[in-house]
Amino acid sequence: MNRPDPAIVQALCPTGVLRAAINFGNAVLARELADGSPAGVTADLSRELARRLGVEVRFTPFRAAGKVVEAIRDEQVDVAFVAIDPLRAVDVAYTAAYLIIEGAYMVRQESPLKVNDEVDQPGHSVVVARGSAYDLYLSRELKQARIDYAATSQGVIDHYLASGCTVAAGVKQQLQADAARLGGLRMLPGRFMAIHQAMGLPHSRALALDYLCQFVEQMKAGGFVAQALERHGIQGASLAPPAPQP
Repeated sequence: MNRPDPAIVQALCPTGVLRAAINFGNAVLARELADGSPAGVTADLSRELARRLGVEVRFTPFRAAGKVVEAIRDEQVDVAFVAIDPLRAVDVAYTAAYLIIEGAYMVRQESPLKVNDEVDQPGHSVVVARGSAYDLYLSRELKQARIDYAATSQGVIDHYLASGCTVAAGVKQQLQADAARLGGLRMLPGRFMAIHQAMGLPHSRALALDYLCQFVEQMKAGGFVAQALERHGIQGASLAPPAPQP
């Protein structure tokens, strides 16, 4: 993949720097080092994209995916790493997915719930992170259970325990870490959704979308994403399949 036409670089980086949104709220994608800099698969992809564009990268940190989408919408950042969702597509132009992670339910050890299908019942309440991919999904799918909101993904379990709600919903890896930290919790088997993580940019940068899509496909096919997952010790995430050919 050669360095793109200057018009593509300008479309992706109108300030001359690649402004990349990094969501520290999803530990599968990124983590914050002691000096505040990001590490993880999304940071690696951002640096590689900037290298290919011949520009510097500037990271903008966030703690919640909803805030990332707002930043893309308002063109405060140039690229971001967010889950694909039809509601977000109003504000974000997506590549195909580069990574798939799982949304899961967690309950207290003494809960009578055994399987995911038992969650959506009258009188049940499900804690989600506001604006997260699983919030958007469950807001459409749950017909009888009530949704309660935590501010961030990291705050879901603490809010769940303090509120007395029936179920906590989130990214499986985050919930597993919370269960190990707190005890007295268990995951319901399987997943309630697959979360397809993609790169995104503002709709006004449509000129650059094809280049970004090609970049993502090369990062998957060439082993970059798989190697980043291994390098950062990420478990439970899978490489997304190649995008369908037009």
